Amino acid sequence: MHRIIVLNPGSTSTKVAVYDGDARVFQRTIDHPADELAGFERIVDQLPYRRRMIAEMLDAEGIDPATADAFSAICTGLLAMPGGVFEVGDVMYEHGKIGPGSKHPGNLGPLLARDFANEYGARAFVVDASSVDEFREEARMTGFVEILRTSRGHPLNQRAVARRWAVDHGRSYEEVNLVVAHLGGGISVTAHERGKMVDTVDSTRGEGRMAPTRSGTAPLADVIELCYSGTRTREQMIEEVMKRGGWVAHLGTSDAREVEARIDDGDAYAELVYRTTAYQIGKDIAAMANVMRGAVDGIVLTGGIAYSERMCALISAQAGWIAPVDVYPGEFEMEALAAGAIRVLDGIEEPKTYTGEPVFPGFDKLYETAPAVA
Repeated sequence: MHRIIVLNPGSTSTKVAVYDGDARVFQRTIDHPADELAGFERIVDQLPYRRRMIAEMLDAEGIDPATADAFSAICTGLLAMPGGVFEVGDVMYEHGKIGPGSKHPGNLGPLLARDFANEYGARAFVVDASSVDEFREEARMTGFVEILRTSRGHPLNQRAVARRWAVDHGRSYEEVNLVVAHLGGGISVTAHERGKMVDTVDSTRGEGRMAPTRSGTAPLADVIELCYSGTRTREQMIEEVMKRGGWVAHLGTSDAREVEARIDDGDAYAELVYRTTAYQIGKDIAAMANVMRGAVDGIVLTGGIAYSERMCALISAQAGWIAPVDVYPGEFEMEALAAGAIRVLDGIEEPKTYTGEPVFPGFDKLYETAPAVA
């Protein structure tokens, strides 16, 4: 069995797990107090601190990092790349330092994995980075020449549950078509077509259904009017779209358990917001089914809100006519990081190389050949 040490740096903590084969033998969360993190001007400046904290915790638990065959980590903030397992090379390491995408602690993932791997003679991987982009061309274009749709969502957990679904049904992930909905503070609904995430509706920047902390889609002309109404600044509008929209705007909370308790107490407005969210998720599932021309083998619900039998029942009633609905509540990121490394070590999957070149160059050449618009 291969031993994999999994690293998942977050905003105020770092999760660490040890897997022997597919069995998790250890997991801990290292908390990073705000006053300690405040001393670092940039995310990358936290690297020696987090590396030391991980090493000290492993030593205290009697776990020798030299016994690891690989270190596998989450990865955010890099340029768009295909899905799958990437070996951490020089370009990925340098981009992890400068964070060409989001400035998120997940940028530290490839740096931590490679530093530990170099020190202990192991290999370093990242699996299904947050910037996975496997969109079709048709999925990218919008009615604004300057705006393209980009792939955002929860690729690591989505692909993990899609692979679990395939195993549970005696199939290969690369031969099935699934619609996977990750239900959390943000919600993403994705078409998985024969091993590729070919389109997704993600609420991060205002698409799709409302989510606990995000606004989702609204009529654009009305949004523009709101922007120029003088009642909100640019920063406040972005905040409502990405952090304080949806349930927070309507109900003042993003906690599904609290919303359900209010429904049980007779709160009709909370019930309407909750029911509307399920209704809108069903619409997104149907849209992703259409992407695959209706050839859908299954619908998969995952994420924290998938623990809610009430929400899953509402979504199933809305979209269950498309395909059978299966529920895999929670998140499987740590398991997915270990499994990806093991697939490479077992020779089942070839690791990819991050080049730093975007997977999609844009439509500029096509624009050049298009007739001039008066």
